[in-house]
Amino acid sequence: MIPRIQELFDLTQTEHAEMFEGITYPWEVISLIVEYVEYKVKRSEINADISHATHIGTRVWIGEDTVIEPGVVIQGPAIIGKNCIIRAGTYIRENVIIGDACVIRSELKNCLLFNDVQAPHYNYMGDSVLGYRVHLGGGAALANAKSNKSEITITTLQQTYRTGLKKFGALIGDESEIGAHTVLNPGTIIGKKCVVYPLVSFRGILPSNSIVKLRQQQEIVVRR
Repeated sequence: MIPRIQELFDLTQTEHAEMFEGITYPWEVISLIVEYVEYKVKRSEINADISHATHIGTRVWIGEDTVIEPGVVIQGPAIIGKNCIIRAGTYIRENVIIGDACVIRSELKNCLLFNDVQAPHYNYMGDSVLGYRVHLGGGAALANAKSNKSEITITTLQQTYRTGLKKFGALIGDESEIGAHTVLNPGTIIGKKCVVYPLVSFRGILPSNSIVKLRQQQEIVVRR
């Protein structure tokens, strides 16, 4: 069964909850990000101290008390909330919405991040939604396209859903933990309060309060 929007995300933990109005399936919000950012950001407004070693493109809105470290590239358009830390080496491409109190050192493109998201150790996030207090371990990647570039579908026991999207990374529910160097394959949905262990490659729907472990036995032998 496809989880409902409210089963994945606490909409009080984003300033942009209106994006979810009138949609049925949670992945539909991904295709609305471009239009929403276009509507919200008509010109750049920077309310934070920016290092001269940072590149800021056009139509970028940055909230108060956010820290943008040297070496950050923000192409825009983008919305970055209050009290965030955007660490050196971050590459924010087009159509990115970052909530309040987030810590980011990643590459992002066409994403919506709720408040308090932690992705501090270089991750890739493409065409994805990360809920409140989601944490990504170092090197975790949200892959957003199939190798043959075909439409991404989601299959349950009941039926296969056509998303209409060729770029769709992951929907990660509130307070879920994604381990280091884990890959979430295109079209993955992770419920609330889940844990995905390091080095896992996962695709599909993970129900809330679940754990995905890597079943792999190590063997240690004497070197001869």
